[in-house]
Amino acid sequence: MSAQADDPMLVPRPIGTTKYNNVPYSMRSISFVRHYRWIGLVEPFPLARRLALLLYLCVPKKNHSVQSFRPTTMQKGNHGMSAPTTNSTIYQALREVSKRQPDKVALIFNGREYTYDELVKRIDGVADKLAVLGISKGDAVAVFSQNRPEFLFCYFATAKLGGIFVPLNFNLTTAEVEYILDHSEAKLLFHDEHVADLKALNLPEGTSHRIEDLADLSGVDSSAGQVDIDIDEDLLIAYTSGSTGQPKAVALSNRAQLNAAASFKEMFGLSPEDTTVLGAPLGFLLGLSTISMVSLLAGAKVVVNRRFHPAEILDALIKHKATLFHGVPTMFSMMLEYAEQQNARYDLSQMRALICSGSPLLDELRKRFKDRFGKDLQNYFGMTECYPVFGRRSDDPVEPPGGSVGKLAPGAAVRVLDENGRDCPKGTHGELLLKAPSMVKRYHKDPELTAASYADGWFKTGDIGYEDEQGYVYITGRIKDLIRRGGANVAPVEIENVLLKHPDVLSAAVVGVPDRIFAEVPVAYVVKKDDSPLTGEELITFASQSLAKFKLPATVYFEAKLPLGKTGKIDKKALRAIWDEAAAAQPA
Repeated sequence: MSAQADDPMLVPRPIGTTKYNNVPYSMRSISFVRHYRWIGLVEPFPLARRLALLLYLCVPKKNHSVQSFRPTTMQKGNHGMSAPTTNSTIYQALREVSKRQPDKVALIFNGREYTYDELVKRIDGVADKLAVLGISKGDAVAVFSQNRPEFLFCYFATAKLGGIFVPLNFNLTTAEVEYILDHSEAKLLFHDEHVADLKALNLPEGTSHRIEDLADLSGVDSSAGQVDIDIDEDLLIAYTSGSTGQPKAVALSNRAQLNAAASFKEMFGLSPEDTTVLGAPLGFLLGLSTISMVSLLAGAKVVVNRRFHPAEILDALIKHKATLFHGVPTMFSMMLEYAEQQNARYDLSQMRALICSGSPLLDELRKRFKDRFGKDLQNYFGMTECYPVFGRRSDDPVEPPGGSVGKLAPGAAVRVLDENGRDCPKGTHGELLLKAPSMVKRYHKDPELTAASYADGWFKTGDIGYEDEQGYVYITGRIKDLIRRGGANVAPVEIENVLLKHPDVLSAAVVGVPDRIFAEVPVAYVVKKDDSPLTGEELITFASQSLAKFKLPATVYFEAKLPLGKTGKIDKKALRAIWDEAAAAQPA
């Protein structure tokens, strides 16, 4: 049996295709060469034919890097689902896991355990309730809640009915929720008891329901069957920050989600023996899909925390003997700061992976975290539109170089283009263009943004970076964040990494601001340790030991704290607004 047939989370491709994600085989990784070269060179073909094939293999191809997709083959009788068919959904995939390990614990929340069998029964009950409330194929269901099992029940139940799930970040304002509900045309909204401003939404009667009601399914018959679903139709609309002020609506399909799960499973070696602690909000794709869905489809255990708090997460990692934890840099920074303040040593020896994504993992945070906890943070890169893309495979014994986000994930491909759209040589900075098995095809109701975001089937990330000769990828900033000082490009993250090496600096962010002479210069916003006598001039002098003069901050501003966006990242737009306000107040 093929690896594809054995793997429960890889959506089969048509037999005989000559492209994978529109990437010609000649651009695929060395696995293609291994498979075909010996046929021509060893078989008894005419000498001329063998020489021609040898010449073809030696001719350099375009500078595209592609990682072949090699799903882990499951052992007979082991965990997992059978290979998805053309009408597979994430619900069907989860049901197959339940059939193989019905009594294994799937979720833990507030001390309450749900086995895989009970999980599927709960999902079926919620699907019945949604059907009674009028949800059918193509209808959108939104959830506005802190983390709780019913959030996940609703996601899989919506998938069962062929509906479209709309997760809402619990920190959104009333106006933002109103926009998303209107834009997605959500037919139902489930909310928890913490939503205080619901009346301000002015929702039609019968539209909103308490999510707590989904915990009580007494009297609901399991009669809603699996509908006929095209797995390339929308399953999920994830709203993510946009440059226009309104969030982008990323439309993801069952195929994209199943392929993402397969790639993650191979990359991080996920299995039923794993336990992961959920600290990220389910209202984000990181919490809903990358952590929860991927873990459940691998047959693992998920410990659901209602919210992120560093002490609670650290305690949960130890209590539940967690093997995996996935978070953004801000989470790891808060965990580190808490442990340092308490002068506490947490034994995380049972953990095999602490995965960091969402924004660049700065070298200084990585070093300090390892010094405190004895565990290395694994950098991982992905986007709502295209993931997973870069990281370190669990079976790779080589630690990636500092500053690198790792190598290509299974099935992913990358191009690095210069300002003229030409492929850059290795080691040269340019815009990163990506492909991955889970790459979305469009933005919901936004054909203009869709057209602007793709080029010949490649997703334009807007990120600046490069790939070295060993295949490690480095992301050095955003195109819109790139500072052009006197014609020279300056990457903010490079400066931030240096500033954070100063022992008195807790956090730092660099933005570009207008300048009469150089057009644009970098300025730094820094949080330093309490009672530190550090001055801006001293910090710039410190940075000059590692940075060229044109990269040095023109000014350092010390702040009590840096503004954070809803995703926990430093809000550089807010920092620019602070600078603009201060500049406007200066006398002409």
